[in-house]
Amino acid sequence: MSARSTTESPVPDPSRPDRNLALELIRVTEAAALASARWQGRGEKESGDQAAVDAMRKMLSSVDMDGTVIIGEGEKDEAPMLFNGERVGTGEAPEVDIAVDPVDGTRLLAEGRPGAIAVLAAAPRGTMFDPGPAVYMHKLVVNAEAADVVELDMPIPDLLQAVAKASGKRVGDLTVMMLDRDRHAEFKQQVRAAGARLNLIMDGDVAGGISAAWASRPSVDILYGIGGTPEGVTTACGVRALGGRILGRVWARNDDQRRALLDAGYDLDQVLDTDDLVSSPDCFLACTGITPSELLAGVTFDGHGAVTESLMMRGQSGTVRRVRASHRTDKVATYGG
Repeated sequence: MSARSTTESPVPDPSRPDRNLALELIRVTEAAALASARWQGRGEKESGDQAAVDAMRKMLSSVDMDGTVIIGEGEKDEAPMLFNGERVGTGEAPEVDIAVDPVDGTRLLAEGRPGAIAVLAAAPRGTMFDPGPAVYMHKLVVNAEAADVVELDMPIPDLLQAVAKASGKRVGDLTVMMLDRDRHAEFKQQVRAAGARLNLIMDGDVAGGISAAWASRPSVDILYGIGGTPEGVTTACGVRALGGRILGRVWARNDDQRRALLDAGYDLDQVLDTDDLVSSPDCFLACTGITPSELLAGVTFDGHGAVTESLMMRGQSGTVRRVRASHRTDKVATYGG
């Protein structure tokens, strides 16, 4: 990995993430991106994902934190992934909850399409919403300009009017990002009928949510629709840093999922706000591009090594860092296979 300079700080309060944790998390997502990028376009989703998981786990073991994976790749007995409940880090303070998605967009990576990223979020122990059996969530993400004027249940024409007015735009100037799914057919029709622009994506709505919450990057104004609940919680850590807003409600795809959610005590009518998804402002989100997108450049290789581009966001300070790093060939081989 590329060399970095750090400044030592006093022993942190175990209940709060240390400031220096931010740059450590970038190293983790860089490692995952470097490893998985070797599988770009090779049509092997599992291989690319496994490479990222292995690299991420190895790098997480070196981070000074007492971390518990709240949102991971699944239960321990299903696969050798970063599983829910896994302990990561050196075991030293701070005590944090971790959300990981070693490859957000495994199909994008396998097919060589834009938009795959490696993502990790962290927050103080006990402050992240636990999705449990809630696989899907109806969600809405906007930036700070529109944060106070939107509600999840607003009719789409009213939502677009409210965001346009708050942003100083016309409805026809707005871009709504949405996963390209059959379940969104009615949503898409309403956006088009209102005259707004539509950006349909195959996968990867963490990057979409970050783009929508980032007021200084006006290519996306709204993320809307039904996507993953774990991705919603992860996105909330970035939204806090950007000053935007995410609203969501867990969504049952069928009767079996509905029954599982009710049995687990989830309120299917509750609208979850940003603070419900991650209740502490002292949260972090790190992500590194794997394949190129509007948000981040993808991993590039040359005869000397590789180059990565990453984002690091901290909710407490609202700090957003963009890190472009070069990695030597011998070190890249460690992660890239």
